Amino acid sequence: MALIMDKQLQNLQHNLEAAVQRTDAEGIEFWFARDLQAPLGYARWENFQTAISRATESCEAGGHAASDHFRGVTKMVELGSGSVREIADVMLTRYACYLIAQNGDPRKPEIAFAQSYFAVQTRKQELIEDRMRLQARLEARDRLKESEKALSQNIFERGVDDAGFGRIRSKGDQTLFGGHTTQAMKDRYGIVKSRPLADFLPTLTIAAKNLATEMTNHNVELANLQGEGAITVEHVQNNVSVRDMLGQRGIQPEKLAAEEDLKKLERRVKSEEKKLAKNTKALPPQDDKSQ
Repeated sequence: MALIMDKQLQNLQHNLEAAVQRTDAEGIEFWFARDLQAPLGYARWENFQTAISRATESCEAGGHAASDHFRGVTKMVELGSGSVREIADVMLTRYACYLIAQNGDPRKPEIAFAQSYFAVQTRKQELIEDRMRLQARLEARDRLKESEKALSQNIFERGVDDAGFGRIRSKGDQTLFGGHTTQAMKDRYGIVKSRPLADFLPTLTIAAKNLATEMTNHNVELANLQGEGAITVEHVQNNVSVRDMLGQRGIQPEKLAAEEDLKKLERRVKSEEKKLAKNTKALPPQDDKSQ
């Protein structure tokens, strides 16, 4: 089902499209950083400059000349009193804007939208929405990896080795999926034994696994639980709670369809990023006066 953009994102799309400019001579599209600061959720210019600096470093690390995509300029702006003063600004190509969004907080809707907006050259709403769904799934998987890593480290200090962690996680899966083991779910989805189940789960199920894991992490520390048995009971109970919550909304995780392999999606995102960098026209030479 297509994601329908809410009013905030529709306004953001309008603002980004209204802010795009083009050089007179070559018609190269660019944005002024000052025009993007507020739409991307930055209240202070100094904080936005930090994001621009990180994006510039990412550009260079990717093998692209920062000067082709980031260009410091000065502009004259009118003050409320009617006087004018000179301010610093930065010209940004589409690729530069994408890198800035990549260095922002993806939990902020304006950043998540901007990542997809600048990655999609056509600016078609349905393509932007498809990209946002993909990005949300990748981010959910990353959060699950982090919470499982934290749990593994946490319970290792409480007498549980890697094999024990695997058993605890497996018991949690079996509970969340209504009695179906991890391997049973892999068989249902046609996943080879060596691949993680989570790489094929829909965003909702990944988020459910993450919530249960975060709850276990919290309560293990809060109650100072020790040993595999006590921690297993805690993790199973948290998965029961999450499954019950989903069930109240008519959702059974084991009946949700599998999604495309996240490894393939990650490779696609990397490929898109390379194409974006390759297809983005560089800014004109420094002495160009057309803008």
